[in-house]
Amino acid sequence: DSAFCATVAKRLHMSKVNTPPIGLNRLAKYMTNKDGKIAVIVGKVTDDVRMMECPKMSVCALSFTENARKRIVAAGGECITFDQLALRAPTGSNTVLLRGPESREALAHFGKRTTVTNPHAYDGVKPFVRSKGRKFEKARGRRRSRGFKV
Repeated sequence: DSAFCATVAKRLHMSKVNTPPIGLNRLAKYMTNKDGKIAVIVGKVTDDVRMMECPKMSVCALSFTENARKRIVAAGGECITFDQLALRAPTGSNTVLLRGPESREALAHFGKRTTVTNPHAYDGVKPFVRSKGRKFEKARGRRRSRGFKV
């Protein structure tokens, strides 16, 4: 019934690309000065090894990586699921709705949407390459002088 529930329902129906993961460091930054509130993430919570100690916080998410869950629980916080959140805060009171970063490095490899009229679906898509040297994906398909260029 609430706007919070509508937003969560909308995000639950989003594709995997549109539900980006959020790291513990970013989560901790967003939750400073918000004690007593529950962080709600429609996505995955991942661990951040650059962070020395994790603050105490209540987090509700679709899933947690193993180490992220360990660190939150070790700090005295809790990891809850959406059905537990529905019992605790049905209208989303005392919650902070968060989402992960929209632009990630992974998106550079995906390409544009494919249609019948769009021949350029994979132009400018970053290849998964071991190295950027002369021998690595620099020949056919990348240069006009080597047969063709996509």
